[in-house]
Amino acid sequence: MPKLVLKAGSRPPWVGLAAAVWIQIAAGNGYNFPLYSSALKSIMGYNQQQVTILGVANDIGESVGILPGIACNKFPPWAVLFVGTVLCFLGYGTLWLAVSQTVQNLPYWLLWLALCIATNSSAWLGTAVLVTNMRNFPLSRGTVAGILKGYIGLSAAVYTVIYTTVLNDSASKLLALLALGLPVLCLALMYFVRACTPASGEDSSEHVHFLFTQAASVLLAIYLLSTTVISDTVSLSDTVSYILIAIMVILLMSPLAIPVKMTLFPAKKLGPPVNSSDDLVGSNQTDPLLTPSSSATNLGSFYESEDASDVETLLAVGEGAVKKRKRPRRGEDFKFREALIKADFWLLWFSYFLGVGSGVTVLNNLAQIGVALGVDDTTMLLALFSFCNFVGRLGSGVVSEHFVRSRLLPRTFWMICAHIIMILAFLLFASSLNGAIYVATALLGICYGVQYSTMVPTASEIFGLRHFGIIYNAMGLGNPIGAILFSAILAGYVYDAEAAKQGGSTCLGPDCFRLTFLVLAGVCGLGTVLSIILTIRIRPVYQMLYAGGSFRLPQISNH
Repeated sequence: MPKLVLKAGSRPPWVGLAAAVWIQIAAGNGYNFPLYSSALKSIMGYNQQQVTILGVANDIGESVGILPGIACNKFPPWAVLFVGTVLCFLGYGTLWLAVSQTVQNLPYWLLWLALCIATNSSAWLGTAVLVTNMRNFPLSRGTVAGILKGYIGLSAAVYTVIYTTVLNDSASKLLALLALGLPVLCLALMYFVRACTPASGEDSSEHVHFLFTQAASVLLAIYLLSTTVISDTVSLSDTVSYILIAIMVILLMSPLAIPVKMTLFPAKKLGPPVNSSDDLVGSNQTDPLLTPSSSATNLGSFYESEDASDVETLLAVGEGAVKKRKRPRRGEDFKFREALIKADFWLLWFSYFLGVGSGVTVLNNLAQIGVALGVDDTTMLLALFSFCNFVGRLGSGVVSEHFVRSRLLPRTFWMICAHIIMILAFLLFASSLNGAIYVATALLGICYGVQYSTMVPTASEIFGLRHFGIIYNAMGLGNPIGAILFSAILAGYVYDAEAAKQGGSTCLGPDCFRLTFLVLAGVCGLGTVLSIILTIRIRPVYQMLYAGGSFRLPQISNH
């Protein structure tokens, strides 16, 4: 069990956040599937439904994070990150062997499994940095979630720029980069992502630091979009391409300016650390939020101990040493099995599942949608989706944080807005109007990002941070399940049926995905209804947590 040894207000939390930016870019490796899916299809001779099922493997690996969620409470962040690097190397290494034709005729099931393993690295890398930084900055969890989820949303644009400028649109070179470059990067940075005791109270300088990080990410997003457009319209020399990449690297390093500034211009010493629900499991200090009743003085922090078994708990209750622990209320720390029996958990899960499941269907088939609707260069669509995905992730973190503090407005209100806009986006896709695909892709990218960044802090506020890793990843299962139902079964079947009518394996025209888009619009309609119900139910939770205009930890009555 990791032990907290770092003092409050020290530089490591900001160093860890700067390192997390790079690791989040690495964790976005799953967004590369549209860049090499066409190569897999042509080299291996697959049909569209086979490629779509590979896309499902991509989503399953990326989103199944129950194990890393559990591991975050058992092992230090570097150990969780190390597992991610190993999976990344093994999975993408196997895919590279197939696409480069170094090994001929690899079976379909092996590539499916390799893709699951490769993208499962995203779950390990992303969970480690997200859980650690949410616990390091518990009073700004919406902002932190927006920043980190924003950078992972930008990762697709980062890879697209590298793919088009340096790798010369080579799928085999891209897979080699993912298999070798990402593990090396994560191994170099894993030491800097570590648990720290949060500083006590609100800090004005922390707000300024977050603003700087957000501004730097917006500048990077604009730069990436501009670079993609330029490289798509103008032929660039190798020298210019490398200069563009160097500027991108500098922008990615900008969050490091915060700990550098804190080193050169140290602030006055802050107060003692706050003991909150975000203290990492395994701290030897007694957590005042989980203090047992006076009759249990001799047992001290019995309830906080994650090593105490259920059997020991029952024996202690039977002997009268402690009173039976009451079930937590919303806003307090829930165990995973306690959260599972709550209606709010399933309302949030289904709202999220319907939103990201429909969104990932378009993302997985974006290249084929572009070809069907007459778009010559589908990498532009991916760059647009990535940029707007980033805007949705970062923007929803900032906007929801403002309104939750000023108006006590539950963050799920923005999920309602996202579902409604997604309905309009799918209807635009189905209309096949000239240029509508770009508008629809942009709207869908924004809403897809909003769904992600809203779910993360909402889950932590309703169910607490102590078991946030596993609860967050359980929510994330909505992504692969949605991909199976809406992408593999629905979109793949409709596409292949239309292609068969045209007498080939490639489908052209608006009918290739029209039925899929109309069904997805209906799915988002259901998501809107569920999000409204959830928002009404959890309004009292936000009135309790943010009554003073800033986040305050709920006080738990003695048991």
